[in-house]
Amino acid sequence: MTIHHHPPDELLTAFAAGLLDLGQHVAIATHLVGCTHCRDAVRTMEHVGGAVLAGLPPTAMSSGAFASVAARLDRLVAPALPPRRAAGLADIPGLPPFVREYAAGPWRWIAPKVHLRPIQLPEASSTRVFLLKSRPGTRMIEHTHTGFEMSCVLTGSFVHAGGHFGPGDFDLGDGDDDHEIMIDSQDDCICLIAMEGDLKLNGMIGRLLQPLIRM
Repeated sequence: MTIHHHPPDELLTAFAAGLLDLGQHVAIATHLVGCTHCRDAVRTMEHVGGAVLAGLPPTAMSSGAFASVAARLDRLVAPALPPRRAAGLADIPGLPPFVREYAAGPWRWIAPKVHLRPIQLPEASSTRVFLLKSRPGTRMIEHTHTGFEMSCVLTGSFVHAGGHFGPGDFDLGDGDDDHEIMIDSQDDCICLIAMEGDLKLNGMIGRLLQPLIRM
């Protein structure tokens, strides 16, 4: 598998620093599973960050720091519940094992030849995560976003003005981009999507269909 499209460096840096919310983290981590180039970049960023922290002068602890930590250790901690495996996610090619452990809703129709399956994250996140499945030959109405959209291609491929995207590729869209996407693979194109904000359809037909499409 040859990967041609990667997250921008600022996203990889934020991932390495632990600054992303869970939905964004899931999208970047999904790409990293298959991309040695970006894994190496994140590892380098983590080493640089560790070296910077190690070089900082020591800071005195507050007078109550030890007592506060000791009090926390004495508290009872509820045992972690076993992960809830989402039925059906095991059949999605390219989906990382950690995502397969999340619960998910059923596939639902959102447009002709396009279906969506929401993934339920184990903690609150301003970014929602879902699977998007499109049939071969699907041409999506030109659209933009009120926020951002991270797309990780799991199977199949699509093309738009930004290039051709196949398995392992990462695509980032935001309010500055107008996408007109076509599925050009022989098989279904399935992507893991992390989205903040809403999809905004362009043109007269898009405005008519907008109330019917909820992502």
